[in-house]
Amino acid sequence: MDWALRKGIQEQLGKEQGYYRYPQGTRTHVALVYPNSYYVGMSNLGFHIIYDLLNKRADTACERVFLPDRQDVKRYENTRTPIMSMETQSPLYEFSILAFAVSFEMDYFNIVKLLRLGKVKARADKRNERDPLLIAGGPCPTFNPEPLSAIFDAFVIGEGEVIMPALMDAVQEARRRGTSREALLHCLAAVPGVYVPSLYCHHYTKKGTIQSIEPLAGAPAAIRRQWVQDLDAFPAHTVVVTDHTEFDFYLIETARGCGRHCRFCMAGYCFRRPRNRSLAVIERQVKEALVYRKRIGLMGAAISDYPEINALCKNILGEGLSMSVASFRADSVTKELVDSLAESGLKTLTMAPEAGSMRMRAVINKGIEEPHLFHAMDLGLTAGIHHFRLYLMVGLPFETEEDIDAIIDLAERLKDYMEKRGSKGTLTLSVNPFIPKPFTPFQWEPMAHRKRVERDLKRMAQILRKRKHIIVHIESPKEAYIQGVLARGDRRVGEALLTAAEMGGSKSFGRVMKSMGLDMDAYLYRKREKDEVFPWERIDVGVTRDYLYNELKRAASLKPTPACFDGCHRCGVC
Repeated sequence: MDWALRKGIQEQLGKEQGYYRYPQGTRTHVALVYPNSYYVGMSNLGFHIIYDLLNKRADTACERVFLPDRQDVKRYENTRTPIMSMETQSPLYEFSILAFAVSFEMDYFNIVKLLRLGKVKARADKRNERDPLLIAGGPCPTFNPEPLSAIFDAFVIGEGEVIMPALMDAVQEARRRGTSREALLHCLAAVPGVYVPSLYCHHYTKKGTIQSIEPLAGAPAAIRRQWVQDLDAFPAHTVVVTDHTEFDFYLIETARGCGRHCRFCMAGYCFRRPRNRSLAVIERQVKEALVYRKRIGLMGAAISDYPEINALCKNILGEGLSMSVASFRADSVTKELVDSLAESGLKTLTMAPEAGSMRMRAVINKGIEEPHLFHAMDLGLTAGIHHFRLYLMVGLPFETEEDIDAIIDLAERLKDYMEKRGSKGTLTLSVNPFIPKPFTPFQWEPMAHRKRVERDLKRMAQILRKRKHIIVHIESPKEAYIQGVLARGDRRVGEALLTAAEMGGSKSFGRVMKSMGLDMDAYLYRKREKDEVFPWERIDVGVTRDYLYNELKRAASLKPTPACFDGCHRCGVC
């Protein structure tokens, strides 16, 4: 073991407040793993929630594990030191359970790297009774676990607060009985919201599409997503306080899910129904944060949709704290919210029109129009905020050249308005290639061709960068198209992932796919048939397939879909 690496972890731990540390004993040791850096992982509120949930059990000791920084990875490899946990610097392979929180497809390659560095076999079928049990949860496994199915023994489908207690109970009971690994997997498959991939057999057609997914004896026909009915029963806030995070906030979740029905948004469909925490519960969490004197980071799909946002802003500022938000919608933002953000020192106001033209916003059912954007900008300028950011996508279904022109035109007119108001601030466009995702109306649609998207992005950047104080940030198209394969990939893609990760990561992925006879273009650019069997077919998120397909037809016809409302039974969740 390299003592310098261990000392580095101990020094980082010494800068934290609120972590758990139990003496060695009879508790089951769980490593909660984030397959990215400490800096990114500790900014993930879901990671804090599960860490706290597991450590409050009398039979469990949960420690955190992260991917080391790049320079440290080389040192781990050169000294043959296994990846270690934060709390006790224990080797990864010594834990009974490895629970991964997976939020992004590109982190799939990091999962394999972490396991290799931790001296844990990456393939589930190669692990035996003495090896750790591997579990994955988070947005990506909930939507489509199949590209990771060769690695993990089980997946958490939905929200961990209502699945992990029953899962851990099943593990503890099986181990008290001395149950074999195979029998344990059958026990886990009986837990609502737990998917055990080894209990399902995938059959393929000659064309390479999935013919059927057959449950083996004892496996449920479908795994229904589980979700928290009453958010007040599960307060969600920062547990381990550290300055070394992406945002450096004390995070508090105000709401979960979104009922706006944006047709591109996987989270909007998979975290229904939308739920709000009561103001009283959030205010108690604000009081608990006072001791840390950190800026409060309010988390939710659209903070401005929170029904008591003005009262909450008043409370936070009244406690002498400052605040920030993950996002807000330009059509529901209030003067009180913007003024509170300005008073908190916010320098840049972020809006997400997603598309430049009214036609494309109708396609995606965004519901935000230009007057909303200009009004939100006006509120910001009046409050003293002079910098603005727009989130946009290129390559959406039914997009034309005129829709790209509309993005350029909208950006220039917003910048004109800033200058008219006397602002010399910066307008930043964060532009991403659109990636079709499972359980959305666009899951049937091809991804826009990479050459076309790159051409449109280049033209947009060349025109807008000529304008002073307009900045265009573009996500790597290469990575976006790897994500596009992984997002809707099947088990064969998972095999390519494993091989590529061992050969050097995402840079080798396309080459490995080709060597295995897998056509990336078929995964990216093929329009799916209406009744095609998807890799995620055995997952039931509650939203019906007919509803999603009808939404695709409504997108093509530019028809709006109203937001969720009480008594609504359109999509199937309620």
